[in-house]
Amino acid sequence: MGKAKSKNNQKTVSEKKTTNKKTSKKTAKKKAVRTRTVRPYPASSFKDALQLGEAIMKYAAGDKVRRLTLLHEMNKSPTSSVTQMMITNSGKYGITKGSYVAESLELTKSGRDVVDPSKPKSVQLRASFELAINGVAPFKTLYESYVGKGLPERSVMKDVLTYSKIEVPDLDECIDTFTVNLQDLNLLRTIGGAETLIPIEQAIDELPEVSQSPIARSALPSGDLETDTTESPEPSDWQATCFYITPIGAEDSLERKHADLFYSHLVKPALSELGLNVIRADHIGEPGMITSQVLHYLKNSRLAIADLSYLNPNVFYEVALRHALRLPVVQMIRKGDRLPFDVNQARTLVLDTTDIYSLVPKLQTYRAEIANQSRKALEDPESVGNPVSVFYPNFYK
Repeated sequence: MGKAKSKNNQKTVSEKKTTNKKTSKKTAKKKAVRTRTVRPYPASSFKDALQLGEAIMKYAAGDKVRRLTLLHEMNKSPTSSVTQMMITNSGKYGITKGSYVAESLELTKSGRDVVDPSKPKSVQLRASFELAINGVAPFKTLYESYVGKGLPERSVMKDVLTYSKIEVPDLDECIDTFTVNLQDLNLLRTIGGAETLIPIEQAIDELPEVSQSPIARSALPSGDLETDTTESPEPSDWQATCFYITPIGAEDSLERKHADLFYSHLVKPALSELGLNVIRADHIGEPGMITSQVLHYLKNSRLAIADLSYLNPNVFYEVALRHALRLPVVQMIRKGDRLPFDVNQARTLVLDTTDIYSLVPKLQTYRAEIANQSRKALEDPESVGNPVSVFYPNFYK
């Protein structure tokens, strides 16, 4: 009987060890999953995160304010994931203090320096740099690696982050956000035919006396010189499809060359890193009525990129359909074209194509901005400024 009891005890101990091992493995696996999803950088550009600080300055004169009161003034839902992400990113950049469940929100000292219009522009820019670049570990690493130098290819920048001691789960997103922040801070200049990262001290010294926002978004161009007119098949997965709305024009026309240039060397490479296949109307390659096929893509594609250049009426018609369906669309336009009133409230990327010699060196920056804006549109379709959803929130009710 004693032996039987001993065997039972041994069995119980063995079972406990097995259970503990399984539990440990599950716990380790959960921890590993959590570790992979943690970003060592904010999940938005600095300019996008700054809207919370700007709202505190606008509605509360820069003073501490109740979170619910502020969000009400901003017309933001306090329970939406988008609002929570905005508050989180603002905190990660060090613009504000207070989480998305805090009773109140307030500006940090540096955050106030950025958004306070009474501050000198040199103070605003210095504070913006400290928060947007120097205060974010992977961004600081990249800045220190390339300040005073031309920005290398993306693969080289990935290597720098990989060999650093910072664990970056999404290298493409990190580099895109870093590049957009540099662009917004006006720290990228075309020098000697290459896009060069200038020191923050130089940017401060070059500030004009006239009042000007240090993080005003710059215009962006695009393009290499090859074209890609490969036929694209009907997508089996609409979640992996981006429809490119663009003026196409006749063969050998300026519009066609423009569309081919942007498609092959700006839109397609920018969206490929997001796992999206870019489809253009003349590449559908199917028999049937072209209008019905275009409508099919407009209705089902996960994302649409709309090039408003040349003010083509077909393009505006297709953009309006996406807006009416409340589906994400990113707008862009040539610098020389004037945005019509009905769509100028939506954020639009401006592409300067007037000079090939300054355009080509900026390709990497412009692709990064397209990719960054596309990510934001996919995560929060309303953030890109759909006029229908902004001015008629109850359109479908």
